[in-house]
Amino acid sequence: MRTKLLDLRTGGTESITDITDMCRDFVSEGGGDGLLNVFVPHATAGVTIMELGAGSDDDLLALLGDLLPKDDRWRHRHGSQGHGRDHVIPALVPPQATVPVVGGRLELGTWQSIALVDTNVDNPSRHVRLSFLTGAG
Repeated sequence: MRTKLLDLRTGGTESITDITDMCRDFVSEGGGDGLLNVFVPHATAGVTIMELGAGSDDDLLALLGDLLPKDDRWRHRHGSQGHGRDHVIPALVPPQATVPVVGGRLELGTWQSIALVDTNVDNPSRHVRLSFLTGAG
């Protein structure tokens, strides 16, 4: 298994950050077949595989805003208003995703990208752990 830690700045606004190229570069370094696991070790962020651009990322943020409004209903209270909802996000957008790799290439569909979903405006520093698991020893 090979691993790499990505250090990202997501800014002070809710964001979806495309990390597909970073993942692609990582798995191409060693080539081979296996699985890429993408994991974000944060309680207020997640990883998704979806089409990005063409409005899809804005649609996802709007959906999360509709489902989980940033208001005072949340029992988890610290940080900016509605921050408690950020702690619920990983239940809907999990903190990990796994992608097959064949011949050192991600086996994503034509319109699929790997993205970090971060709604926590209080913490713009994020880490993403990439792990490439192969069957060969």
